[in-house]
Amino acid sequence: MLNLGTCPAAKHLVLRSLLSGVLRRSAERRWKEMRRFDGRGRRVVVGSFAGHGGDGRPSDLALQAAAVRAASIRFLESHRPDPLLIDPYAGCFLSNGMAVEDETKVEYPMSGPSSSPCHYTLATKFIDDKLLSLVSGIDEVKQIVLLTDGFDTRPYRLKWPPRTFIFDISPENVFRVALQKLEYVGAEITKACKYVHIPLESYDLQASLCNDGFNGSGRSVWVIQGLPVMTLASFTEILSVVSSLAMKGCIFVGELPERLADTEMGSEVSAQKWMDKIFMSNGFRVEIIHYNEVAKKFHRSSPLGDYNNILFVAEQLQFSDKQVEDWRMEFLRMEEEGDEEGFEDLL
Repeated sequence: MLNLGTCPAAKHLVLRSLLSGVLRRSAERRWKEMRRFDGRGRRVVVGSFAGHGGDGRPSDLALQAAAVRAASIRFLESHRPDPLLIDPYAGCFLSNGMAVEDETKVEYPMSGPSSSPCHYTLATKFIDDKLLSLVSGIDEVKQIVLLTDGFDTRPYRLKWPPRTFIFDISPENVFRVALQKLEYVGAEITKACKYVHIPLESYDLQASLCNDGFNGSGRSVWVIQGLPVMTLASFTEILSVVSSLAMKGCIFVGELPERLADTEMGSEVSAQKWMDKIFMSNGFRVEIIHYNEVAKKFHRSSPLGDYNNILFVAEQLQFSDKQVEDWRMEFLRMEEEGDEEGFEDLL
């Protein structure tokens, strides 16, 4: 807390200066957000689906096939003699007779021996552990936002503390297929927790999250794994949403397709520089997590084969829009009431 003595005027001027700086940065961010609307007012975030489908996006079948391939990895890992993770529900996605083994080996190279799991398994285990450590920590994180392929089973297979609010953002039609299969095998969310699905195709993801109960003044953890983001612009839009909603100190963890990089990714230095540029421009400090280090942490040999994703952990360094708005309203209230003690509390 700043020591300004007993001078109310000094306290008022310092607080006004601090607040104006925060509000100015918030206004600049909102101005940038406004520029992300096209002439019809539709958010460019729908570009997350830019691909080869008839309407400029991958078909639902292609999205589902990718989700099934990832689920098959979790299924195979669950049946190893010494699995890194157990997904009791992954098998329900494979019961439709789809032949995915060969394609799985191409997209997620398997190492073969049980002591050498694939990159995807290591990333999934790392993200699981990070999530559970945060929700069980002293900060009492109660909001989880999962940006996924639609077949993510974390809401069902992880043990969540009571009153955890889980948001799933994924392709609508893929999620509906998964939900039907999960209900058929009796999968249930932990009691006293709430689970909400928000279609990736939503007109405005930020508004949809807030309308469904997300609180920008509460701590949250954000996860991205398997979300069909096809372009750098699309990911930047997603990152902007996270930046606007996640309060200061919140964690964003997950995997990004390496192909999103607009620079040569042949070295660790260039990869970190690219990540720093993208994340810092949205208020995050980011660290690349190396798969070999994750394997060592779990006492496994390094994964074999190529893998075109980047595993990362990022921390929000700026205030969420809701925090700024709450602070502004409190400041106005104190000005009107002449609440000098309130000024000191904010400082």
